[in-house]
Amino acid sequence: MNGLENLIFSLDATLPVFLVMVAGGILGKLGFLPKEFCKAADKLTFKITLPVMLFLDMAEVDMVHDFEPKFVLFCAGATLVSILVIWALARVLVRDKNIVGEFVQASYRSSAAVLGVAFIQNIYGEAGMAPLMILGSVPLFNIFAVLILMLEAPGERRTAPRPGQLLRGVITNPILLGILAGTVFSLLPVELPAMAAKTLDSLASLTTPLALLSIGASFEGAKAIKKAGPTVVAALIKTVGLAAIFVPCALALGFREKELIALLIMLGSPTTPSSYVMAKNMGYEGVLTASAIAATTLLSALTLTGWIFILHGGGWL
Repeated sequence: MNGLENLIFSLDATLPVFLVMVAGGILGKLGFLPKEFCKAADKLTFKITLPVMLFLDMAEVDMVHDFEPKFVLFCAGATLVSILVIWALARVLVRDKNIVGEFVQASYRSSAAVLGVAFIQNIYGEAGMAPLMILGSVPLFNIFAVLILMLEAPGERRTAPRPGQLLRGVITNPILLGILAGTVFSLLPVELPAMAAKTLDSLASLTTPLALLSIGASFEGAKAIKKAGPTVVAALIKTVGLAAIFVPCALALGFREKELIALLIMLGSPTTPSSYVMAKNMGYEGVLTASAIAATTLLSALTLTGWIFILHGGGWL
């Protein structure tokens, strides 16, 4: 695969995402997507379609036959270290404490389950190691997103919640419930009936377009400019920083080919649109998150291409 083919693969995976956001912005200006629609779409995505999508993603993981503990543990370890380090640094270095939760989430939370799988399928024609990468990272992505967004709530909402409040916030979060239900279902010796699977697939397929249209329609350029600094830093951490730290570690541990691609998606793919949905539904303004999604989506077309070029040139892909 040469550099041009890499670039085309990257653009095919990322540019449509950005263009749907642009379409959302245009439709919003034309009056087709009013604020009431965006608010309803965010709520629908957060409580129904995203949990369904994550349920299906986890339900398709073959825990018994495909499970590779070394790979899953590395995904989980890299994810956990990334989140904790970014969170600790953000609490000290980010001046506007109202955006700490958004900044941390935008810096670590990848499009692993949505854009990532599409990208891997573009390269290999199958999901490859994506299901195991999702198993190792996505539950932690979401658990810590809930905790961080609760603990770093903006303005007057930032109080020290009691352990019971935190626990209730985690166990009642629709996204986490979807992941848990999917994981349990994957361990059962049954399959979804065809009718149920098609129905759930239809609901899940609404997630990304609804979220992207809402991001585009809700985007506020003037406010986004004021948050350009944190946006750029979060985008560079997301697309360059994490992969620069953990890909060499993965190489040293002997991960190659499909394992490396899955790890690259986990570490260096754009900030997931669902992070905007979660931020908005947990009381945040969402401007920084929307800006980071747009920036990482555009930037990742180049950075993912660069990473693939480097890994392919080194004989690791």
